Amino acid sequence: MSAKKKERGAPMPASSAGLLRFFEDEVKGVKVRPEIVISLAIGMAIISIILRIFLPV
Repeated sequence: MSAKKKERGAPMPASSAGLLRFFEDEVKGVKVRPEIVISLAIGMAIISIILRIFLPV
């Protein structure tokens, strides 16, 4: 390699077909399925709309 290539920084990690896998390691914390998060968000939006209709400020 030339000296210019070494000065640019560390080389990119090798990966399969150019794709990297980021979520291989287990992490501590609360695990919630995406369906629950989406349904809670939709439910809160519906409750907000209903309250806005029946309890105008």
